Amino acid sequence: MTDQTVSRSRGSNVFAVVLALLAAIFAFQLNASMLSPALATMREELSATDAEIGLTQTAFFTAAALFSLFLPRWGDLIGRRRVMIGMLVVTIVGSVVAALATNVTMLFVGRVVQGVSGPIVPMCLIMLRVQILDQKRYATLLGVLTAVNGGIAGVDALAGGWLAEHFGFRSIFWVMAVVGLVAVVAIRFATVESTATETPPMDWKGVVPLVIALGTVLTAFNEAGKLGEANWPIVAVLIVAGIAAFAVFWRIEHHSAHPLVSTTYMRQRRTWALLLTTLLTMTGVFAVMNGLIPNFAQDSAVGAGIHADTVSWVTLTPYALAGLVMGPIAGRLAASLGYKRVLQIGLIGTAFGLGIAVLVVDEPSGAMLLFISTFIGITYAGISNIMLNGLGIVLSPKDNQGYLPGMNSGAFNLGAGLSFAILFAVNTFLTTNFGAEAGYRGGVLTGAAILLLAFAVSFLIPSEIPDSEVEREDAAVVGANARQERKARGAA
Repeated sequence: MTDQTVSRSRGSNVFAVVLALLAAIFAFQLNASMLSPALATMREELSATDAEIGLTQTAFFTAAALFSLFLPRWGDLIGRRRVMIGMLVVTIVGSVVAALATNVTMLFVGRVVQGVSGPIVPMCLIMLRVQILDQKRYATLLGVLTAVNGGIAGVDALAGGWLAEHFGFRSIFWVMAVVGLVAVVAIRFATVESTATETPPMDWKGVVPLVIALGTVLTAFNEAGKLGEANWPIVAVLIVAGIAAFAVFWRIEHHSAHPLVSTTYMRQRRTWALLLTTLLTMTGVFAVMNGLIPNFAQDSAVGAGIHADTVSWVTLTPYALAGLVMGPIAGRLAASLGYKRVLQIGLIGTAFGLGIAVLVVDEPSGAMLLFISTFIGITYAGISNIMLNGLGIVLSPKDNQGYLPGMNSGAFNLGAGLSFAILFAVNTFLTTNFGAEAGYRGGVLTGAAILLLAFAVSFLIPSEIPDSEVEREDAAVVGANARQERKARGAA
């Protein structure tokens, strides 16, 4: 049996389990998206600058990426429900700190603490797999849970704007705290406790350099995203530091008796091919749908000239709603066709959608932007994003189910930062030299090209079929880990 479970049997009420996991995902998603329309209000109420408020957002997403690297594995070892409840409690504390913030520094601290919620989605998917044994039902419910991660049909952002306008930005954080409290109760009473089959000590020595590696690279991409205002020597130093930290991490893991992730696993296609596909997919699409398309929609000179307070109805809301509707369908298809094949359908579809977006630049209209947002909401938010998350679960080895979802979450965040750095750099360069239309067209085309590269790399991802090479690799790595442990003990 893959997991050890206590307290109750796996035959727990499925409806209650799904509701509890949805509550936890809501708690994370509100932290991630509810503040977007309230940034101006936060700036005014705290007498801050746009850059300072933007830095608090960056702090949250960076912290979320870093905590995702090791908390799922810790849950494998000491109990996933225990770690999930701890994450939610800390997130509530962060929400209260942010709600009581009297200055930007206090808000910054609150947002960093809220970043503990970063790995909630992969943790929920692992917990779901423990309790749902039927693969078709699991795939469908995975689609439901992951679709919410793309935005709660846009309602979260709309509600955030309404709360900020009528009650101030602090009311949003109080809502986050209440939802988090509901999630704590739901997770405690509706889910079972589970751990991996083996529970060695946590490899904290490996965690430190891995967190430093991703943290420095993410910071470098955030700085690079400033383009002309970026401090490029600092960017170079951070990237070099990140590479050095990863080299240290690799060395520690190679000699550790109980590694956070075995170097044998890291060499396998299940790890690097999936992470590279996720990284390229996010790089290709994230800045397009969260930056270029909304900017083009509002551009009165060459774009559709849609007003700022209604642009979300044409771009972000249909995108999120389409993903929410398509998620369960994609999950069901994955159970029949396989996660990788459905992922590839989504990637090709998303690249095709971006190709249409390039053509729309010549004749912009709100109707066409609505169509593109809905189409890519189906192909990316409703298919590709869900399949990438799903593959992180189904390809995880039996003895370490937390490492791949955690690292995959890091790849999502790294790709998001890289997307803004690359696509906006292309957009700015072409706009400066050839005009705004060329800038939008070039940025979207670059995203489409990167997505096609992600499609090509996806063929290297191994099959998730139980009797495939993945299972054979598991057996080989268990033996390799045992030999590595004996060697480490002998050296000690």
